[in-house]
Amino acid sequence: MLFADKYLDLPLEDVIGDRFGRYSKYIIQERALPDARDGLKPVQRRILYAMHKEGNTADKPFRKSAKTVGNVIGNYHPHGDTSVYDAMVRMSQDWKLRYGLIQMHGNNGSIDGDPPAAMRYTEARISAIASEMLRDIEKETVDFIPNFDDSETEPVVLPAMFPNLLVNGSTGISAGYATDIPPHQLGEVIDAAILQMENPNCTLSELMQIVKGPDFPTGGIIQGVEGIRNAYETGKGKVVVRCKAEIESVRGGKQQIVITEIPYEIVKANLVKKMDEIRFDKKVDGIAEVRDDTDRTGLRIIVELKKDADAAGILNYLYKNTDLQITYNFNMVAIFNKRPMLLGLKQLLLAYINHQKEVITRRSKYELRKAEERQHVVEGLIRAISILDEVIETIRASKDKRNAKDNLMSKFQFTEPQAEAIVTLQLYRLTNTDITTLQKESDELANKITRLMEILNSEKKLVQVIKKDLLTIKKTFNDERRTVIEAEIEEIKINFEVLVPAEDVLVTVTKEGYVKRTSVRSYTASNGEPPGMKEGDRVIGHFETNTTDTLLIFSAKGNYLFVPVHQLPDIRWKDLGQHVANIVPLERGDEIIKAMPIKEFSEEQFLVFFTKQGMAKRTPLSDYQAQRYSKALMALKLKQDDVVVDVHLTDGEQDVFIATAFGYGLLFEEAEISVVGQRAAGVKGINLKPEDEVISAFTLAKEEKTYLFAVTQRGAFKKMNISEFDKTSRAKRGLIMLRELKSNPHRLIALKKADNKSIFYLKTDKGIEDALEMAQVRPSDRYSNGSFIIDTTKEGSIIDLWEERKVIEGEQKPE
Repeated sequence: MLFADKYLDLPLEDVIGDRFGRYSKYIIQERALPDARDGLKPVQRRILYAMHKEGNTADKPFRKSAKTVGNVIGNYHPHGDTSVYDAMVRMSQDWKLRYGLIQMHGNNGSIDGDPPAAMRYTEARISAIASEMLRDIEKETVDFIPNFDDSETEPVVLPAMFPNLLVNGSTGISAGYATDIPPHQLGEVIDAAILQMENPNCTLSELMQIVKGPDFPTGGIIQGVEGIRNAYETGKGKVVVRCKAEIESVRGGKQQIVITEIPYEIVKANLVKKMDEIRFDKKVDGIAEVRDDTDRTGLRIIVELKKDADAAGILNYLYKNTDLQITYNFNMVAIFNKRPMLLGLKQLLLAYINHQKEVITRRSKYELRKAEERQHVVEGLIRAISILDEVIETIRASKDKRNAKDNLMSKFQFTEPQAEAIVTLQLYRLTNTDITTLQKESDELANKITRLMEILNSEKKLVQVIKKDLLTIKKTFNDERRTVIEAEIEEIKINFEVLVPAEDVLVTVTKEGYVKRTSVRSYTASNGEPPGMKEGDRVIGHFETNTTDTLLIFSAKGNYLFVPVHQLPDIRWKDLGQHVANIVPLERGDEIIKAMPIKEFSEEQFLVFFTKQGMAKRTPLSDYQAQRYSKALMALKLKQDDVVVDVHLTDGEQDVFIATAFGYGLLFEEAEISVVGQRAAGVKGINLKPEDEVISAFTLAKEEKTYLFAVTQRGAFKKMNISEFDKTSRAKRGLIMLRELKSNPHRLIALKKADNKSIFYLKTDKGIEDALEMAQVRPSDRYSNGSFIIDTTKEGSIIDLWEERKVIEGEQKPE
């Protein structure tokens, strides 16, 4: 072979695409998705067939699991032993399968997520109901194909004498497809299959009169009949599954929540741990202890409550914040006609019924052939006994068995099978009794052949046979429904005032986004020391508030975080807080600009927003009360490249002042900013010159006597009286605050509202900090450029300006 002939010159994407396509087809058809006919994945089917073939059945003793795993790997499934054993264990777990297909002796895991013992320790056998999956497999009921090394054959599908896919459900993830089919109650599914057979035109509503919904092995309560109907109609749907819980009274006037059933596929140990973390973190007041009292009599989780605790409120909180209540999503995908398909209830039943019709037809043909063959032999034996002396004489005159058969066939016209039966006939069967027995057998075979012919020639008879088999299985294995179905999804309402202990706390928010709440005791013990924070960080919000209040945190990109104060981490005054992104995710590159505590989301109060491009927006505070606070929410709509400069809480009767980098200041009434919704963009607040931008904006009470403190990029500062500015209307240019210079003009980098108690700190890009007390600064007029506080050529450009007061206030402390 030439060297060039060994390689194909193909584009990489073609090769990868082709290989991945083949792999995907294999994963979909041969590994992760169940067959719509028997409800089994290939590994499960191979395990059951290997155990059946070895005689490892429910009426025989248990055998080592390792032996079965070895058989499966060696004969049918050339994959890892872990994957085979894991599949085997799952089929034995009564909290995963509604009707277990394998019985296992030894540790097969637990609902707490504990791993099973190694396969060398456990023993297993097929369960009685699994034997029904394999019944009559020897009667040519299903196709067999060669195994991976052509040394044996294996079934393509099992006969499946009951609708296993619906009864036990399935879950799996393949390439491009996933499946989630819940388990159902055996009797309901069998009755629905019978209705579908007897009345092929039956409606989904008629089927749902029988199949109420899923029936999980762990019980629980399903809410949302509409979701079940959607799933049964389309294959996709959503329901709520919650635990079974009761509130019991105990001694001392206390109550406790007792949980006896949990949602399907929830790990109990993790659930108990999560509930105990809620108690430990004091996210809810009133939980005294969470313990797991589960024993061999059944599952039992106890949530002990403190005296006078609101049991119903705490239970609702646990429903919302733990896996005591989950959403179950139906995704009923199965392999149908060798293709993955999304199937509703009716299609799944039809797939099973059509499979059963084929299985019973093939079984009947096999039994008919065997009966006819036996009938033929019996007829030969009866005729041989009637001419017994001649037959014996012929056999005695023959040389050997072959010669005897040939002589019988030529002399008496017996066929090959009849001659074989005659020459192998035992002497004791030549009695009168045996002749009667043969005649009786012949009559029975005739009846059997007639019955089998009727089944093969009549659809109605075929359906009757399937129905009879199904009803026998129902009578043998049926049990009570475990899961309760409720029509409507109950809305969970949580009254945090009842659940959260009212405690006065101090909340700290820093510029870099670290937040914490601190007890008054921890703050008092600090003797006035600054709060713990990272080097270079500073506090932008410092409040005396209550755990029943809410903290609103606003970002530069127009988002806000809704954080109940009780959900903030309880951290000592001297320790570093937790980054807000760990509590509520924040967009990358976004930064916090303002935080404010809210006691009540009143319609009489407003949030006023100001943006860099001169926009102003006013919205009722009540619009910002969020129901969900797991992510950042939109506070206002921003134009491209615009950012929020400041946010203020007002009573609707304030004045507004906006300052720009070019030194323009505009004073007007808040009422001029029209009230709009939460997601609106607002109106123009100030008319900006090209390349100018808003650097500061705030609200102030009408006729308020206050000063303005301004700092420029050249290190100059000045204090002005607000009375220097005439009140006008919004969207104007405003009045100039700086004297125009032709070369290196002053540009404002910050402007703050101030009084004589204010102390301002500034920081340069070289890390130098300086302070200025307003009481020591003389007021200037609008037309001056002020005095220089630092030399920017030596000490660097000013990058930050903030105010600190010596007293913690109930409202926001720094600006």
